[in-house]
Amino acid sequence: MNLPHNHDKNINRVLDNMPGNNKFADCAELFSQLGDSTRLKILWILCHSKECVSDIAAAVGMSRAVVSHHLQLLRKSDLVNAERVGQEIHYSLADSQEAKLLHMTIEAFFKTACPILDS
Repeated sequence: MNLPHNHDKNINRVLDNMPGNNKFADCAELFSQLGDSTRLKILWILCHSKECVSDIAAAVGMSRAVVSHHLQLLRKSDLVNAERVGQEIHYSLADSQEAKLLHMTIEAFFKTACPILDS
């Protein structure tokens, strides 16, 4: 790449290894999920428990419709899974690298230990 000012001789090597625009868009979408405090609360709950919409709604003090909307966004980003259990849908944190990274980030930010791992 022909840069107008090449201050660092390593910049070309850095740029040669830079991910493509699609990867940055995917990363931005993932981080956008963290930009909402309700989704953070839901993620925190699902980091530690498998829950239905009704229980999540009660825990965060919001309607089932609002929580369902947030869960839909989190599912679209592949951060949570949904599993039918009888007539209910139970949600849990996805078993993906991104979801695990967010779990660790959330725990580190709140300086808490995972209650599931402590037992």
